[in-house]
Amino acid sequence: MKKFLNKPEDFVDETVRGILAAHPDQLACIGDDVRCIVRADAPRRGKVALATGGGSGHLPLFLGYVGTGLLDGCAVGGVFQSPSADRMFEVTKAIHGGRGVLYVFGNYGGDVMNFEMAAEMADMEDIRVESYAAAEDVASAPKGEEEKRRGVAGIFYVYKCAGAAAEDGADLDEVKRIAEKAGASVRSMGVALSPVIVPEVGRPSFTIGDDEMEIGMGIHGEPGIRRGKLLTADEVVTEMIGRIIPDLPFGRGDEVSVLVNGLGSTPKEELYIAYRKVAEILAGEGISVFKVYVGEFATSLEMAGFSISLLKLDGELKTLLAKPARTPFFEQAQL
Repeated sequence: MKKFLNKPEDFVDETVRGILAAHPDQLACIGDDVRCIVRADAPRRGKVALATGGGSGHLPLFLGYVGTGLLDGCAVGGVFQSPSADRMFEVTKAIHGGRGVLYVFGNYGGDVMNFEMAAEMADMEDIRVESYAAAEDVASAPKGEEEKRRGVAGIFYVYKCAGAAAEDGADLDEVKRIAEKAGASVRSMGVALSPVIVPEVGRPSFTIGDDEMEIGMGIHGEPGIRRGKLLTADEVVTEMIGRIIPDLPFGRGDEVSVLVNGLGSTPKEELYIAYRKVAEILAGEGISVFKVYVGEFATSLEMAGFSISLLKLDGELKTLLAKPARTPFFEQAQL
């Protein structure tokens, strides 16, 4: 293992301390606990608060979306580990501005359980909490069993649309409706070329041949739908889009936003090569593109690979997506 570390067991806390030191105007922690992150101006009175949480190793997911127009707080877990219910509850109390809190998190067993526990604790403090679990990875369960799917990079769209609605003053029921609508309108799939090394483990989490790839692999190294010889960029994108488009489905006349997400070690040049083919395929299908995001939005340490997410837009989601937002890791002016 070759990494720029001090002690592997300090990886998470030192990462977050560095982020807080770099961006004190935007982020703060609760007390001395750097695993409880909130907006520097929290709580925002009269605004529905949004909170997330998840394992470390995925920057800018999860805490990277805490900021104006997006989220109000985040509970930070260990590498690929769920944050504790107690930390989620502390975040909830710190961001509650009097109009309730919406939890948005990925559909993983530990996260679901701990967020449910945090919501129960909040209820005992008379803080109303609603929840939405993102589950848009088409490779992780077949159509018809969407409730079993993982949440991956497409959760960005849930954050963006629900966060914009909350910033505009929507109530908790409305913000949850938007989160559910955005989540139901997005589909994702990934491909990986290499494993990750969890710092405290010190060795690759799995093996994959130098000439192999795995279509559909999850952001923690979960098995995909097939492993095979490395194909060209155009062949890989064609296979991935060929599974994404019919799943919702997306069709002629639709308008979408596209997210091409690097998993940690894929150069941006390769992401744009991938988007070039995505754009070609969508044009051929009669699907128009409103907004394109290319870069790292949900990573997996040093994993090489990328994912593609498509969000089907209507007037409401398009308006919310176009709203401004600002965090240390993401900034968008009004579109």
